[in-house]
Amino acid sequence: MRIDTLSPAEGARTTGKRLGRGIGSGLGKTSGKGHKGQWARSGGGVRPGFEGGQMTLARRLPKRGFNNKWRKEYVIVNLSQLNELPEGTVVDLAYIMENRLAKDVKNNVGLKVLGKGELNKALTVKAAKFSESAKAAIEKAGGKAETAE
Repeated sequence: MRIDTLSPAEGARTTGKRLGRGIGSGLGKTSGKGHKGQWARSGGGVRPGFEGGQMTLARRLPKRGFNNKWRKEYVIVNLSQLNELPEGTVVDLAYIMENRLAKDVKNNVGLKVLGKGELNKALTVKAAKFSESAKAAIEKAGGKAETAE
C-alpha cells in the first residue's frame, strides 16, 4: 500500500443530484418534484406526525403516569450476593460498586440490603437501609448491620 494509491471504498462517495439541468438528465424542468402542490414548494411538506388536520395520535391517546422528581433510588444488594464474600469483610456502597456486585442507579442515595437468600458469614454491612429480614439474618450470622447515611 502506498499513500498515492489510497482512495475511498467503492460506493462510499457518491456525487450529488444535479437538479434542473435539462430534460436529458432525467431531473430537469420540475427537478423531480412533480407539478405544483405543497411538496413542490420551497420549504414545503408537513411536520412529522401531521395527519392532514385530523387530531394526531399523540393527542388522541390519554396521558398516563408521571415521573416523581423527589424519588429516592437505592443500589440494591441481596444476602445471597453478600454470602459469596470472605468472612469479616466490611461492606459499604463503595465496596459494592468497585466489586460490581450491584448495578448503579442514577441519582442513588445509598445502599439497600434485602433479605433474599441466606447468609452464613459474619460481615459488617454499612447501608442506608435494611429490610427487617436482612438485618436479622446479618446479626444471626454474627455480623453487624450499621445504618450509614
